[in-house]
Amino acid sequence: MSDPRRPRPSQLGVSVVEGGADVAVFAAHADAVELCLLDGPGGTEVRIPLLDVEHGVWSAFVPGLRAGTRYGFRVHGRWEPERGLRHNPAKLLLDPYARGLDGELVLRPEVYAHAVDASLTGDLTQRDERDSAPFVPHGVVLGDLPAELAVGAGERPQVPWADTVVYEAHVVGLTRSLPGVPPELRGTYAGLAHPAVVEHLTSLGVTTVELLPVHAKSTEPVLRQRGAVNYWGYSTLSFFAPEPGYATAAARAAGPAAVREELRRAVRDLHAAGLEVVLDVVYNHTCEVGQDGPCLSWRGLDDRTYYLRDAAGRPFDVTGCGNSLDFRSPRVVQLAMDSLRYWVSQVGVDGFRFDLMTTLARGREGFVPDHPFLVALATDPVLAGTKLIAEPWDVGPYGWRTGQFPAPLVEWNDRFRDGVRRFWLSDAREAAAGRGVPDAPGRGLREMATRLAGSADTFDPQRGRLTSVNFVTAHDGFTLADLTAYDRKHNEANGEGNRDGSDSDTSFNHGVEGPTDDEGVLRERRRSQRNLMATLLLSTGVPMITAGDELGRTQGGNNNAYCQDDAISWVDWELEPWQRALLADTRALLALRREYAVLRLGGAVPGRPPRESRHDLLWFGADGAGMSVERWHDPAQRVLQMLVDGRAIGEASVLVVLNGWRDAVDVALPVVEGVEKLLPRWDSAAPAQEAEQEAGLEAGLEPAARRGPSALAAGAHLPLAPWSVRVLATA
Repeated sequence: MSDPRRPRPSQLGVSVVEGGADVAVFAAHADAVELCLLDGPGGTEVRIPLLDVEHGVWSAFVPGLRAGTRYGFRVHGRWEPERGLRHNPAKLLLDPYARGLDGELVLRPEVYAHAVDASLTGDLTQRDERDSAPFVPHGVVLGDLPAELAVGAGERPQVPWADTVVYEAHVVGLTRSLPGVPPELRGTYAGLAHPAVVEHLTSLGVTTVELLPVHAKSTEPVLRQRGAVNYWGYSTLSFFAPEPGYATAAARAAGPAAVREELRRAVRDLHAAGLEVVLDVVYNHTCEVGQDGPCLSWRGLDDRTYYLRDAAGRPFDVTGCGNSLDFRSPRVVQLAMDSLRYWVSQVGVDGFRFDLMTTLARGREGFVPDHPFLVALATDPVLAGTKLIAEPWDVGPYGWRTGQFPAPLVEWNDRFRDGVRRFWLSDAREAAAGRGVPDAPGRGLREMATRLAGSADTFDPQRGRLTSVNFVTAHDGFTLADLTAYDRKHNEANGEGNRDGSDSDTSFNHGVEGPTDDEGVLRERRRSQRNLMATLLLSTGVPMITAGDELGRTQGGNNNAYCQDDAISWVDWELEPWQRALLADTRALLALRREYAVLRLGGAVPGRPPRESRHDLLWFGADGAGMSVERWHDPAQRVLQMLVDGRAIGEASVLVVLNGWRDAVDVALPVVEGVEKLLPRWDSAAPAQEAEQEAGLEAGLEPAARRGPSALAAGAHLPLAPWSVRVLATA
């Protein structure tokens, strides 16, 4: 089928062109590659040899090949698994560049390249000769969208980082139970952009929806064998095709083009509401799991090129998921970059959060700050202006790299998460047990001040920009409510004997494990939730809220609900009064963040130590006096006042007052030239706050917690409840 008069395809995959399609696939160690068209006469498979090969890319022009055609590849070559050569033409392989999918994986011995028995265990050295085509997903040819449907830069919200508030959500979990969404749209891409969802997001005050993976996925064999699913989606089957299971039944019935269009329209409708869409993407590993896993795509095409190996040539997993893609390979870098550009240009998304991103920047000697992939991200014109967020670690050697990723990436800040949790929860647990607060790194006022100020100890002050994505919770771990209700994980429903999930001690059940009717315990838990939310939303950096935390969502103590596609993971929208109050508090805090520019600005100042690196921050103790070196290092000091000073830029100033101890305290407001009066704006321990806020919500009034008493003069005394946060501001 090769035509010497035609230029070779300029991109991998199947590209619809005039008169047919260009086909190109990478298989550097193969002896032969066949394109397999699955819609032949009578449903037969038509095999077309790809005869043009250069630099490991096999290609051909196929006349008459149209959008909608189902296809795959078969690869011939050596079978030497110990050397990463796992060619087996009996296995129909999914195109890594397939833009649409048809069918689902049926977990049978036929989908393994090596011989396995009914229990799916067997001999890695013996090649299996059975045909896998009836049991694996097939690629579907899709053309590019017409130019008039492409999303231009002017159609995107383009929210500045300083104004960004990220909302991490799962397509299914956010919408499955929301009453305002019609049943047929719940748990779908279309439901994601339904007015009921949009109203919640916009009234809450978030700007950027970060979706857990929407790349097509496949549940791992170990989960399938026990009847479970990979709900979160961190098990990628295709880096170009949307997950069909998240589309409406109507779109699935209409085919892959309709599935893609449903997602594209959802992105467009969220844009119309001023909301950005960021995708959580998983380029660090694939759904083929370990060497004993199924052969679906990359493994059969070129295991030796796609998957990471150590110096001895053995598979090397730095993700904890059975395999790791090898970003030392130019073709792997190309795959990721082509995928990113596709989602921006064809689907219209506004950015990406990279799962286990250290894997994506590993070179011959480990993590490389100027890795070719990172350089490509920084210089690619299609990705220019998109939001790029790193999860800056993996589980391999020297995998923790928080603060070390170059521009334009920003990073999840696990130091913020841990430091804030310890201040409000771990230390409270120690105090409740009659023990003093430990004087240790990562604890106390020094730690809290550093996190409030933007974590300059972690993020290079020379970068001069906001680089910390602050979070207290994420999809992985306890919810906000469960952080305050459980000392231990309760993951029994996952079927792993409660061995999975983190054993971190940064939660506090406030004296009772799990549900309780004790009003005193419940009052303390809810105050702790407000303290955590306030610290998150008032700190320098980009805040990220996990969907449902603003409503007090619980997972019943499950801190690793990756396989729970049920009520454990879905947001429950039937709210009790205290949940409505928490929602009102979150809205109020985000309104304060929008109202006061000083809460959205700020950056480190080169040459100053971390806690002093912000020129617009002034620190005071409970007596209103400035913080001395002795005070910063005194573990008994648990009250801190942070004045975010707006005088130099002609803006209002904000005073955040924290009491991190079990006793009430009378705080003297600081006396600062030019700051004569401060108006109370929010209090995490406001009396009767919950009932008042519920009434305020029903009446459409401003939440009671924001009204507060009249202005206080500098030097006035302010009562501060135990374990609480108060916010004041100049007029």
